[in-house]
Amino acid sequence: MGSSMDEKVVAVIMVGGPTKGTRFRPLSLNIPKPLFPIAGQPMVHHPISACKRIPNLAQIYLVGFYEEREFALYVSAISNELKVPVRYLREDKPHGSAGGLYHFRNLIMEDDPSHIFLLNCDVCCSFPLPEMLEAHRKYGGIGTLLVIKVSPESASQFGELIADPVTNELLHYTEKPETFVSDRINCGVYVFTPDIFTAIRDVSSQRKDTATLRRVSSVEALQPATRNSTDFVRLDQDILSPLAGKKQLYTYETMDFWEQIKSPGMSLKCSGLYLSQFRLTSPQVLASGDGTKSAIVIGDVFIHPSAKVHPTAKIGPNVSISANARVGPGVRLISCIILDDVEIMENAVVTNAIVGWKSSIGRWSRVQAEGVYHSKLGVTILGDSVAVEDEVVVTSSIVLPNKTLNVSVQDEIIL
Repeated sequence: MGSSMDEKVVAVIMVGGPTKGTRFRPLSLNIPKPLFPIAGQPMVHHPISACKRIPNLAQIYLVGFYEEREFALYVSAISNELKVPVRYLREDKPHGSAGGLYHFRNLIMEDDPSHIFLLNCDVCCSFPLPEMLEAHRKYGGIGTLLVIKVSPESASQFGELIADPVTNELLHYTEKPETFVSDRINCGVYVFTPDIFTAIRDVSSQRKDTATLRRVSSVEALQPATRNSTDFVRLDQDILSPLAGKKQLYTYETMDFWEQIKSPGMSLKCSGLYLSQFRLTSPQVLASGDGTKSAIVIGDVFIHPSAKVHPTAKIGPNVSISANARVGPGVRLISCIILDDVEIMENAVVTNAIVGWKSSIGRWSRVQAEGVYHSKLGVTILGDSVAVEDEVVVTSSIVLPNKTLNVSVQDEIIL
């Protein structure tokens, strides 16, 4: 193999599919979750643009169960924008995080890469990918995991791990343990050598051998691809746990931000994290204004060039306004995502909320919540084409698409 200067690298981003993402409703009813805008860009755009910083990147693959047509426009646009080929690969059935990688191994190895990055789409972080690659080359082994220190209380929601404090070798890995193991968790971002395919194949072969030794019941035979099938291989339980402590896997710890985008509330929190990162990486995309010719802007705010915001409005912090939105006089927006074609009329207030496509908020109305991002009603969500009439207050509620609210509501899910 050549020097690290001419070795090619590919990236694989797992985007999931309709079998998942139910916690993201009603926002995922009319758009795949990976294409939901966070900080003014589709969720999947953030890991994709991070991959662009990897030296000698040859190709980016998106792997999921969504119909190809749902990603066609985005994949074409992002390939042109980044000048890196991005390709969507549709799984025929769930194969698990490692099984999905293995299923497309021939395509992934087309460019004969020396390293393969694997990222989960619903991860929000600064993605220190070039630094991970450099660290991995020093460590050796077949893979390096991105890890972060979290509070002991929240660690059990993730894969907990123990690493050697000197060599960074992964010594022990357990997925969502019932008892506390460690405050270091798996971030769902990896770099592997092609040897990962051998490790996955070995698990699959072992399963086949076991399956032939025992008779499959008639009930099992009728089941679709399940976790018992030979080609369903999970990266965490089936690969990371058995390989821990064998000088095969290593860890790279990030001191930066990290969150998982499982719910609409978390997408609002992550929008704020990405907007604050833009302050350092791409300040030109952030809005500014002092209330003379344009609105007063406080903190980190994204406003799409096609949006119309009245100069007397006050926007921010943590606000993202999408295409063709109209924000009227005296409007106050704090910690919210305003989606395409939304109209917010004069003197309305939106705080800790996500306002769905083509929705409208009437004069002197309030759409608000406490801003507890991880709780079900900690953020108010208006689905597609919701109309909030004048002088109506919507507090800590979820409103499904095509509803009209002419009375105030609190702590409700409006079906």
